[in-house]
Amino acid sequence: MSSSPDSGGVGRTSAKGRSNGVRAARAVLGLTQADLAAAAGVTRQTVVAVEAGDYAPSVYLALAIAARLGRTVEELFGQDEAKVAAGAAAAEEQR
Repeated sequence: MSSSPDSGGVGRTSAKGRSNGVRAARAVLGLTQADLAAAAGVTRQTVVAVEAGDYAPSVYLALAIAARLGRTVEELFGQDEAKVAAGAAAAEEQR
């Protein structure tokens, strides 16, 4: 596992293929990526990576982001129920 883009030593984990609601929630509040980064104690580049789905934040970072955005971690990072239902239906059809 490679290191985080921040010097905090938190492990970086890929989140490729996982969308999240961070960008939309941040935009609704009129916050910049730098504003959110400062509130969460990370670099702007980390916020960019989280929003792009290239970085799976630690539980602590996800909680900090959610708190600043006034959302829950589940609202921001939970799976889209429609996608889950569509995937289950597709799997059932293949049987």
